[in-house]
Amino acid sequence: MVISRKWALFLVGVGVWTWLIWPRFALAIWDDDRAFRNGTPTAFLWVHAVLIVASLTIGTVVGGLGIRAWRAGGKTIGRPAKAEEFAASGAGRPQD
Repeated sequence: MVISRKWALFLVGVGVWTWLIWPRFALAIWDDDRAFRNGTPTAFLWVHAVLIVASLTIGTVVGGLGIRAWRAGGKTIGRPAKAEEFAASGAGRPQD
């Protein structure tokens, strides 16, 4: 797969954005009155904690893919297709 440098930069931006926004949101949830009841974490806190961890994980993966694509600089990422597979797929043939 080939990802352009513009898309690679976009993916890195999504990763950075994720790491800027979600930790701040985590602090807001932690300080929310609904997060704890008598010192015990509530479902409100746990649900948001799962969302935050999932979002940070996805943002990290997306940002990492963007960095990998940027470093590849327009090269094919992954296993390059063999010439026989390319020919068998019909790619490059004129369409009727």
